[in-house]
Amino acid sequence: MCRKMLTFARNFHQQARYMEKEDSRTQELTVSGSEALMLALRQEGVKTIFGYPGGSIMPVYDALYDYTRGEKKAFDHILVRHEQGATHAAQGFARVSGEVGVCIVTSGPGATNTLTGVADAMLDSTPIVVIAGQVPTSALGTDAFQEVDLVGVAQPISKWSYQIRHAEDIAWAVSRAFYIARSGRPGPVVLDFPKNAQTETVCFRPQKVDFVRSYVAYPPLDLDAVSRAAELINHARKPLALVGQGVELGHAQEELRAFLEKADIPAGRTMLGLSALPSNHPLNVGMLGMHGNYAVNLKEQECDVLIAIGMRFSDRVTGSLKTYARQAKVIHLDIDKSEIDKNVKTDVAVVADCRESLPALTRYVERADHSEWRRSFLPLDEQERQRVIEPAIHPQEGPLLMGEVVNAVAEQAPDDTVLVTDVGQNQLFATRYFKYHHKRSIVTSGGLGTMGFGMPAAIGATFGAPGRTVCMFCGDGGFQMNLQELGTIMEQQTPVKMILLNNHYLGNVRQWQDMFWNRRKSFTKMLNPCYELIAQGYGIAYEAVTDRAQLKAAVGRMLAAKGPYLLECAIKEDDDVLPMTPPGKSVEEMMLDIKD
Repeated sequence: MCRKMLTFARNFHQQARYMEKEDSRTQELTVSGSEALMLALRQEGVKTIFGYPGGSIMPVYDALYDYTRGEKKAFDHILVRHEQGATHAAQGFARVSGEVGVCIVTSGPGATNTLTGVADAMLDSTPIVVIAGQVPTSALGTDAFQEVDLVGVAQPISKWSYQIRHAEDIAWAVSRAFYIARSGRPGPVVLDFPKNAQTETVCFRPQKVDFVRSYVAYPPLDLDAVSRAAELINHARKPLALVGQGVELGHAQEELRAFLEKADIPAGRTMLGLSALPSNHPLNVGMLGMHGNYAVNLKEQECDVLIAIGMRFSDRVTGSLKTYARQAKVIHLDIDKSEIDKNVKTDVAVVADCRESLPALTRYVERADHSEWRRSFLPLDEQERQRVIEPAIHPQEGPLLMGEVVNAVAEQAPDDTVLVTDVGQNQLFATRYFKYHHKRSIVTSGGLGTMGFGMPAAIGATFGAPGRTVCMFCGDGGFQMNLQELGTIMEQQTPVKMILLNNHYLGNVRQWQDMFWNRRKSFTKMLNPCYELIAQGYGIAYEAVTDRAQLKAAVGRMLAAKGPYLLECAIKEDDDVLPMTPPGKSVEEMMLDIKD
């Protein structure tokens, strides 16, 4: 069987090699395909699995039983309450740990329920591996019970999708899946696992795939491009860096700081890149994007050299591409060649891992003093502080505001707290007003904007960073989209601190309706349940805040609690997120006030 496995791999031109040092206990084992999966996952260093059992994945769950207890114990399995929750939990785990998140589900609806998480992970470059059961290969194409063409459906929204048709393929397929998921620009991989492959016997030998033909995970660094980029930077009077999540994914936080500090370059950060540079770093000039900070967005239109590092020039960052940074020479550092010139024309592209390209660029750039340029940000910062920030976080009267709740939590939370958000106004206020002191401190759905992401992602984050406080902000709409995951929190006693910003509206849609649709609030008002009774039903500590005099003490009690906690805050119904660049407008048209 082992010899057949090698022949199969060669026939399909798969590039794989045996590990130099194989575990003697698994070297000649004859096991079922399901147990082979367990051994292959253990070989990849997996310790935590999020999942939900079903008929077509039952042999795997039977094997998993032995690997979660007793002498064979290798994994902790977290039973979620919905397969979408499994993928988002795997995302949260991956984002804070830097490891690959893993989930296991059944076929049909179990598999299709994961697709939102797969698409989310693809857009946000999150390494997860989804393993889904499938009907036996003999039944494929017959419309068998709970059959779906998962590979076909997942292929456009994943980094790789593959069907394991025979048990002899398992070791190779799993190793290849993890290599693809974690290498280069990370992303999701989907493995479709027919039932016959789960029950067949195989002579298991671990494999180590570290090469895939035509897939260049780490492009070689072009020092000529680095030199040309450095020349532009050395002659710049008004350089500006745009820092994205690629710095976090490349573990290049220290390399980033060394580069910025040597060349004295102010840096804005994308939403997903917020914790790549500490909030209190003197070169940090704020968050980019539609609801980012005023000065850095306007200064994109004034800088003479724009250095994009591990970011993709999202439309939420650039606004109208017709007017975006036309005056600037653009340098783009990214590991993914497909991002170069995709949205913004680049003058110099450095296609490489930023952990390699940033130190090389730092060696070429000259020490500089751009203090006058950096000081020019201050008047704009002051305008935003007076007109937006102070009224948002220190209101003198009226109902509670989202900004002041976020600020109250940020002021008391430990420095290494992980911020998790759902999507909508809660996300925008939370990312704007939280403080980031530690790397890998933000987990949010950026590219896909998935409501319902927050709660399961926060569960995953508690397992990915068990020593850190996890605070999850959500609105009343997103909270109810994956409400069932309170059952996972209850069972696991995951110490998620849930801050529910309840304004009885789909707040972000309501804001756009007010601003751009003549205040016609079409189906955005929400009749909500009693969250206290829901928390009580799940045995989760609960407290409500209706007055700002209660806020500080309530936040303190939440953070001091050992287990999960739900803090519901009654928020002003028409609280708006500002500043804002109207959709389709140029970034210099950013508004500090709805009346602007």
